[in-house]
Amino acid sequence: MATETYLEFEKAIVELDNKIAELRLLSGERLDIKSEIATLEQKAENLRRDIYKNLSPWQIVQVSRHPQRPHTLDYIQGAFDKFVELHGDRAFIDDRALVGGLAWLEGRPVVVLGTQKGKDTKENLKHNFGLPLPEGYRKALRLMRLAEKFNLPVVTLVDTAGAFPGLEGEERGVAEAIAHNLRDMSTLRVPIVVVIIGEGGSGGALGIGVGDRVAMLQNSSYSVITPEGCAAILWKDRSQAPKAAEILRLTAPDLKRLGVIEDVIAEPLGGAHRDQGAMIQSVKSYLLGVLPDLQAQPTEALLQKRYQKFRSIGVFDTLPKAGN
Repeated sequence: MATETYLEFEKAIVELDNKIAELRLLSGERLDIKSEIATLEQKAENLRRDIYKNLSPWQIVQVSRHPQRPHTLDYIQGAFDKFVELHGDRAFIDDRALVGGLAWLEGRPVVVLGTQKGKDTKENLKHNFGLPLPEGYRKALRLMRLAEKFNLPVVTLVDTAGAFPGLEGEERGVAEAIAHNLRDMSTLRVPIVVVIIGEGGSGGALGIGVGDRVAMLQNSSYSVITPEGCAAILWKDRSQAPKAAEILRLTAPDLKRLGVIEDVIAEPLGGAHRDQGAMIQSVKSYLLGVLPDLQAQPTEALLQKRYQKFRSIGVFDTLPKAGN
């Protein structure tokens, strides 16, 4: 099993976990210290509960980027059956930053796709750190059109800092590819469910993020720009990222209140990486809960609701001026 990675704000938990590990080693040397270990374990759990109950937006961003957090392929392998991956955009290459194909969800055929990060350097290089090129978005659209052809619901899993920002993406039309996805997803004649499983960044996330139901994991983030990018633009200082995270309103509760998402999926205490199996089952249960209702709706009604949902985001009322 891989050594657990701790975040900066978890230092107090690290100290307790290290102490527990030391006592467990000593317990095999004719010492009966089970009660002491149990006491420290309870203390560590209480401390973790207190910390995660009061996470700042910047800390949530850090959790959403945790390297041991389950990624798209983990959810596909754990929640779906008989997954058949489909490759390529039929124009240039197969972009491994975006994976997808056909699968079964408890006997229900679906098309599932998502952005894929790696768990180590080798995997990150293979999947381009989860930053899709234009070909990735064109592959996603090809799969969604396939879903429409065979009347299958679409499930997208979002975990990316954004589309690949390099020269290759610009040369091959990444903005156009994302724009095509936004246009075509808005009128796709099958249900679309979107789950933000980690980091949802910029148009790179929105390129597969137009859905009838959009959900976020409790400690995921979803924003028009990364906090670091926002800080670099507003204050010319990337170290102001925590301040930027506060004003971006990128947490699940904020976005649900603003009407950007519909649902928040609870995570295990300490984040999705603390119990990947439980997290995957929670996402599976969520999908099984929302898909039947969406599939039962008449197509035209579904499309009209989808249109109204996105048209209403950002609408606000202005108060009359004093004295009027």
